[in-house]
Amino acid sequence: MNDTLRVRVASVTREAEDILSYELVAEDGGSLPAFEAGAHVQVRVPGPGDFVRSYSLSNDPDETHRYVIGVQRDANGRGGSRAMHERVHAGDVLEIGAPTNNFPLLFARSYVLVAGGIGITPMLSMVRMLERTGANYELHYCARAPERTAFRELLSTAPFSGRVRFYFDGGDPTKGLDVKALLATRAPGARLYCCGPSGLMKAVRDAATHHRWPWEKVHFESFTAEGSGAASGQEDTDFEVAIRSTGQVLHVPAGQSVLNVLRRNGLRVQSDCEAGSCGTCLTRICEGQPEHRDTFFQQEPAGDKRMLICVSRARSKRLVLDL
Repeated sequence: MNDTLRVRVASVTREAEDILSYELVAEDGGSLPAFEAGAHVQVRVPGPGDFVRSYSLSNDPDETHRYVIGVQRDANGRGGSRAMHERVHAGDVLEIGAPTNNFPLLFARSYVLVAGGIGITPMLSMVRMLERTGANYELHYCARAPERTAFRELLSTAPFSGRVRFYFDGGDPTKGLDVKALLATRAPGARLYCCGPSGLMKAVRDAATHHRWPWEKVHFESFTAEGSGAASGQEDTDFEVAIRSTGQVLHVPAGQSVLNVLRRNGLRVQSDCEAGSCGTCLTRICEGQPEHRDTFFQQEPAGDKRMLICVSRARSKRLVLDL
């Protein structure tokens, strides 16, 4: 974890069903490192398991006295969100990494923001800054039901209420936001930002492609391996991984990550975020060509000799991993 900071949990607030927000302040009472809208921090979750999870910052980037993160409890997840909900309380001290940003809010004449579920967290930071700077934006927020909509009360009041639209689909995406209609026209100079579940991101990507939005103006943030694939627009295909030390060959089917296949076959590989952003599961490749889907290597080319096995896949039929 980069540049570890110690923070105290100033408050824990129930924002919606199964969603809590945590206000974090510096343990020594001082200022926290500055951040930009769209940034996230890695949090070391206390207790057995030594979880490290990435959470987007939702407060105004102009604030230096606190960070606010939102955490959705996932009963079927890997345990990090459950641990946050069950073990972290006001007054606790946590270790976090310094803010990093793979989802920066770039200059535009106007913005179309599409959020789904807990994907509202980086968008909330964005709309706070856009309001403060007088920018032109619209936020489309999709959720299953009002009671599962984090920060709904805040976004339903001034100054946000005139720019925010809510969509409740009851679990049936066809009853929610009509993404194709939304993206049918694009104002000159507009940028599109999307964060949410993989189905929503795929729908947004398909609609943006159909309506010929320039890809340099379309931005996605993913919290999962499945979301990374949906945001990239790359279809999963089957391939094999071979373990150099043993010669064992494993089949990686579409929809399954290399990391999960290795785990199911008894191989333990260190990992943290499992969404392609932290770099912990970096693995050397002896043979084959990877298909990179991470955000960790955005600033430098990853090449064919290393990959993040939590999200990246293969262009060749087989990868030989240095394990």
